[in-house]
Amino acid sequence: MTIQPSRLSDPAVRAFVYAVNSHDLEGFMSLLAPGATMCDDGSDRDLAEWTDREIFSSHGHLEVDNESDGGRTVLARYRNDTWGEMRTKWVFTVEDDGRISRFETGQA
Repeated sequence: MTIQPSRLSDPAVRAFVYAVNSHDLEGFMSLLAPGATMCDDGSDRDLAEWTDREIFSSHGHLEVDNESDGGRTVLARYRNDTWGEMRTKWVFTVEDDGRISRFETGQA
């Protein structure tokens, strides 16, 4: 059962899902702390290059099925024009100022 983005517990994660699903690159980048990092399937990636390729230029979309860790870990169906749909896990590190300093994703 899908959790509507507006019902996600963590405000930063909620904003992240909204930015991805509305293809709002400027909004997405404003959610990230300076020097933010990310990891895909266990390997650190260049955040700007990865998000362009895997989210924004390929029309990425997240449908969250489950959340834990206060909303900072989500299980979601992720789809984009490159890979189709897959079950994924996303783990977010959110700083005191509410910005995301790291996210890790991969197949669940």
